[in-house]
Amino acid sequence: MHHGGSVTEAPYGAWASPLSAARATAGALRLGQIAVDGDDVYWIEGRASEGGRSVLVRQSPGVPAVDVSPSDFNVRTRVHEYGGAAYTVSGGAIYASQFADQRLYALDGVGAPRALTPAGFFYAQCQVDAARRRLIGVREDHTGGDAQPPAAIVAVSLDADGADSGRVLASGADFYSDPVLSPDGRHLAWLQWRHPNMPWDGTELHVAELDESGAPIAPVRVAGGDHESVFQPRWSPEGELYFISDRTGWWNLYRRRDGAIEPLWPDAHDFGKPQWLFGTTTYAFRSASQLVVSWADQGRWRLGLLTLDDRRLDPIDLALEPLDAVVATPREAYFVGGSATEAAAIVRLTLAGNTTRILKRSRDIALDPSYVSTPETVTFDSDGRPTHAFYYPPANPAFTAPPATTPPLLVLSHGGPTTATTPVFDPQIQFWTTRGFAVIDVNYGGSTGYGRAYRQRLHGQWGVVDVRDAVHAARHLVAAGKADPARLITRGGSAGGYTTLAALAFHDTFTAGASYYGISDLEVLATDTHKFESRYMDSLVGPYPAMKATYEARSPIHAVDRLNCALILLQGLEDKVVPPVQSERMADAVRKKGLPVAYVTFSGEQHGFRKAENIVRALESELYFYGKVFGFEPAGELAQVEIDNLR
Repeated sequence: MHHGGSVTEAPYGAWASPLSAARATAGALRLGQIAVDGDDVYWIEGRASEGGRSVLVRQSPGVPAVDVSPSDFNVRTRVHEYGGAAYTVSGGAIYASQFADQRLYALDGVGAPRALTPAGFFYAQCQVDAARRRLIGVREDHTGGDAQPPAAIVAVSLDADGADSGRVLASGADFYSDPVLSPDGRHLAWLQWRHPNMPWDGTELHVAELDESGAPIAPVRVAGGDHESVFQPRWSPEGELYFISDRTGWWNLYRRRDGAIEPLWPDAHDFGKPQWLFGTTTYAFRSASQLVVSWADQGRWRLGLLTLDDRRLDPIDLALEPLDAVVATPREAYFVGGSATEAAAIVRLTLAGNTTRILKRSRDIALDPSYVSTPETVTFDSDGRPTHAFYYPPANPAFTAPPATTPPLLVLSHGGPTTATTPVFDPQIQFWTTRGFAVIDVNYGGSTGYGRAYRQRLHGQWGVVDVRDAVHAARHLVAAGKADPARLITRGGSAGGYTTLAALAFHDTFTAGASYYGISDLEVLATDTHKFESRYMDSLVGPYPAMKATYEARSPIHAVDRLNCALILLQGLEDKVVPPVQSERMADAVRKKGLPVAYVTFSGEQHGFRKAENIVRALESELYFYGKVFGFEPAGELAQVEIDNLR
């Protein structure tokens, strides 16, 4: 830890950092899916140290948090492949999806988990229908294969013996989510949508009365359509249906009262999010007359209380941003929150007095604040369009760079692409900034949190707009004297990896790139991916095969002859979303051109690395690679990587 004293002059990139790759990734937890049951609060911890296993944790008043799922149980669903909402709890009874077989189990914490459903069916976002002793949830039927498994809303008996796959309550659409039962148990609402829409393009909100047997009678569509994205329907304690819609171009809150729909707070801010995961929540009922709400403001998330009687929104001044999983009781709100100096955590907010308490941190890293690079909100011009990003300058009080030098720059492109990056403390960004790298994390056109029009900049333009925005982000910082034009690096994972590869293939701005399981062949993505995303490309690129020529033109794999810089590729060998063959072909092509290339593979990893030792090796490999390519000596011991064509 640095306490004043001498400052060492050393080149950018070669600074000694208190954050080793192991420390930057140590104990990392993926936190989410908060639920409140009486006085207990539950959440999911995805633990890298346990191979990425998702564990259900309960915090009861006055006692330490405990694991409530058995040690061999992985609480994770594969519906839509990305899952989410893998458990529900009611009156202490827990029902959860087991990743290994995708069956639903009752967990009583005493005996072994009791299977309710048979193999071959996947379930998500179940809710207890106590009066009818059943669960209502979303089911995918994989008994006929995994290509296009039919989806439905089903009811599963709580007394089932492991053979009840569920009674179908709604079917016929391609996708379903958010089945929610009214407080009196008499009405069911849900979202549904059809190919080629993604849930942020267009969803429909349906409501049905339930008959004596609990079956829906004559469902009606009350909102939504092909060009309106409805998100998070919920019933108020008084039985009115609330939801978020982007019908005005912004995801705002509405309610249905006496058959009419009224806006609750019309505003040019997004109160909703892209529904990649089941159970994503941005608002909750504190009472029948007050909501805890969150919204995006210039890329940062804020929290407030929306009082319905006088339509008043009172922002709550918090040091932490509400990132996900907003839930509430009359006295408290809970959410996953973080800040520029605080990694994501499970947060309890006491509404009287607005005091926060952290129940669980996603990681415990005590980094001296003087080493923390605080992100600055940047808006830059990209071919005449204002584009958003967060800029992190190099920060290390023990080092200074030689005069008249500028730092190497990492331009980050988030995955998705329909998501956003947030300016929350990420040790993996600080891993770079403490070593003397500058970082710009770009919310390129197509990112969420800036309204529907910004999101739709990417329509038909993936591989053009996102890439252009990454290039302009780099040029913006070079022009400002904050980055070395000879050491501009682009890096990203998955969809961000595609943006990375496309930037290297179609532009000459960057001098190195790092692709984490990045897409190099868009045709493979259009023809070989899971159901949820199988038509995503229709909006991002265009219908396939009608626009086959466009797919080829935008695929980096067909433009490797234009690649003229160093590249490192990191790839999981079990990846179904981006098969390893894509990265292999890319590496081969760059190798044949005589450019420096490294291809690093990870056995047992899927799309997105979950195992701690692999995350460490990936970061170290990347730093080692840049050191060799740019001719500086990184501090500390690093895993070495075989680099072809290194001169």
